[in-house]
Amino acid sequence: MQIRPYLTFLMGMLFFPIIAQNNYSTIQQINQRLQTLNSDKLASLTSLVKTEGGQDIWALRIGNGDFENKPAIAIVGGVEGYHVLSVELALQFAERLVSNHKEVLETTTFYIFPNMSPDAYAQYHSNLKYERRGNAAKVDHDRDGSVSEDPYEDLNNDGFITQMRVESPMGNHKLHPQDARILIKSDRSKGEDGNYLVYSEGFDNDKDGSFNEDPIEGIAFNKSLTYKFPVFEPFAGDYPVSQQESRALLDYLFDQWNIFAFVTFSPANNLSEPLKYNAQEAKKRIVSSIQEKDVTINKMVSDLYNKTISQKAFQQDNQGTDGDFFQWAYFHFGRLSFSTPGWWVPEVKVENPEEADEKSDKLTEKPTVTKKSNFMAWADSEGLTDVFIPWSTVNHPDFPNQKVEVGGIKPFALHNPPYKMVDSIALEHTNFILELAKMQPKLEFHNVKVENLGSGLNRITADLYNNAPLPTHSELGERSRWLRKIRIDITKDKEEVLAGNTINLIEKMDAFESKTMSWIIKGSGNVEIKAGAAHAGFAVLNVKL
Repeated sequence: MQIRPYLTFLMGMLFFPIIAQNNYSTIQQINQRLQTLNSDKLASLTSLVKTEGGQDIWALRIGNGDFENKPAIAIVGGVEGYHVLSVELALQFAERLVSNHKEVLETTTFYIFPNMSPDAYAQYHSNLKYERRGNAAKVDHDRDGSVSEDPYEDLNNDGFITQMRVESPMGNHKLHPQDARILIKSDRSKGEDGNYLVYSEGFDNDKDGSFNEDPIEGIAFNKSLTYKFPVFEPFAGDYPVSQQESRALLDYLFDQWNIFAFVTFSPANNLSEPLKYNAQEAKKRIVSSIQEKDVTINKMVSDLYNKTISQKAFQQDNQGTDGDFFQWAYFHFGRLSFSTPGWWVPEVKVENPEEADEKSDKLTEKPTVTKKSNFMAWADSEGLTDVFIPWSTVNHPDFPNQKVEVGGIKPFALHNPPYKMVDSIALEHTNFILELAKMQPKLEFHNVKVENLGSGLNRITADLYNNAPLPTHSELGERSRWLRKIRIDITKDKEEVLAGNTINLIEKMDAFESKTMSWIIKGSGNVEIKAGAAHAGFAVLNVKL
């Protein structure tokens, strides 16, 4: 359904609360901001479907003129419910686009899907906070015949689900040598002893030896797509695209022929570092590696990203997980697909003392750095005191006569920066997307010649040129045969075209590639030649014979 503004002054009324907010938006605030955006004549807001939890899946199109035949970039947020930053980045891009960058709409259309996991996202503002992935569908995750019988429990009544550590000689974790707040795995191969068993906070309600394996949440959007669908894994569903929101999004996308690239804000990352090419996997019938030419494109866009974004990634090794959206957009939809978390915990340099101890003449122990220890060091340096829950002892019926403590880093803190940092992060990513739009395919006619051959015959010769650093098709898109080819039409009847075709098809045009085309036409008058495809744009040539 199309959502149109009720009153013009509503825009101002809704805008001011967002300016004053000091935390990530609630679902209601997100909806208000989208309604405000929809009041602009260049924007159109559509609810694709409602989730099991009754939340809208929004599609915001921002475009001008013949928007369906301009190359488009799709921006996707909220593919993981706990990644609340991603929703803010998508929303702020849309707001800045409409407010400050309407000129780009002359050549580019944008489709923005700000939150694909609203049911899970709402957990951030719930009384009980935990990093939720699944929607509101009722699912038997552990396949034992009962639904949600082993959920999280807040044992210390602090409103957060963190970790439990249980002192045990059978433990496989130990205290971090430089930060006792953090636990790290013991390396048995090096003879290291473990002192703790580690679980998520809760009880073993079904007495199967596992904790919280059947929580009160359903299917995760970012684990339920078709590429490498993780069969029989929790949060994936019984079959790919089983949920209303994933089906609705894919149905919508398959109607948008003009999308040439995706920018997904998600834990996956091929922007600060491009994907790697695997020749064996790339040549299989079922492709499981990025294609060789697309690696070059990924590298070029990655370089642009690293020039535009001031922060550099730290320990980012997630370049896609089974069933995720980022990989689906490339491997199963054939488009250029880029993903970034948008923010990383900055690396905190820890001094590595290698000078000999004067008294003992021994080397000081080399610091151990993990993502969590680096986060705590950064939080300390920033004066962030509200990101960690101190370990406290609780009585636990599943561990009689054992010391059980609850605590750890708060949910969401590792993946989402303090809200005061978001504006500058969003501004840089807006600039990156606008720079990416400048690289889109751009078809032009050059070197046009009209030769009079006599007897009422004329030869038209022209070079079709892709004046852009990006090709019209990804290599995988060309291989998939799903993306539409470049089509060249000439407005003359077949009887008048003595040489050359009235319709020509070109598989692909690489960056800055040109192709020479020629026709011999009988007769006089005006001739129009149109070349392009929705995702590559169109070039029109008018010739008078």
